[in-house]
Amino acid sequence: MRKVAIVTGGSRGIGKAIAARLLDLGYAVGIIDLNEESTVAANLEELKARGPMFYYRGSTTSAEDRTAFIAEVIKRYGRIDVLVNNAGVAPKVRQDLLCATEESFDFVVGVNVKGTMFMTQAVVNEMLKQPVCDDGIRAVIVNISSFSQFVSSPNRPEYCISKAGVSMLTRLFADRLAGESIYVYEVQPGVIRTDMTAKVQEKYDRLLQGSEFPIHRWGTPEDVANVVALFTDGHMTYTTGQVIHVDGGYMNIRTL
Repeated sequence: MRKVAIVTGGSRGIGKAIAARLLDLGYAVGIIDLNEESTVAANLEELKARGPMFYYRGSTTSAEDRTAFIAEVIKRYGRIDVLVNNAGVAPKVRQDLLCATEESFDFVVGVNVKGTMFMTQAVVNEMLKQPVCDDGIRAVIVNISSFSQFVSSPNRPEYCISKAGVSMLTRLFADRLAGESIYVYEVQPGVIRTDMTAKVQEKYDRLLQGSEFPIHRWGTPEDVANVVALFTDGHMTYTTGQVIHVDGGYMNIRTL
């Protein structure tokens, strides 16, 4: 029986790397993302070459899109074994905490927190229809947050607040679903080379060569995908709510 994974925001960057890793592990993958299919066509073709997958253009903040996407996953593959909540946004313009706008707050928190919460809720209600597998797991959920849930960045407060919200969602769903044999985990990336960080490349190039980061290199989307694979490999049946920092040692060493 082929297992099935959903990856939100999976058409590029970290999400694409996660989708590729899961396809390589034998999963069928459904991706929901806002990008026009034509703008990510090369990425999608690369993923399709790895295994069964389909792309749905929609928003995790829309109940209509969530419902239609999940229905299509069930129609095509019959089940959902893994949900990776990767979809997320940064503020369109970085602004000081004293100047941040309600519009930016609503946009960032809406995608990062609301989208994650209600996508998880909807998927879990499908997962609960499935029996527990022989390995003692019904399903697995992995949230992609950020070390910004802990590290203060006053020039993007809405982002830090939203990622702290994702971390609380990890704990809430882990608590609620442990008795259902659905286990919930979190990956907190640090400085990962993606489109989102390209605008501040010079800043992080400098920081990564200093004393802040024990491992002096950029993280890659594949670094994050490898940890997601660890959480989904079926060998962590006595854990839930765990967090792994993928940040060059920053959180585990420099913040002790």
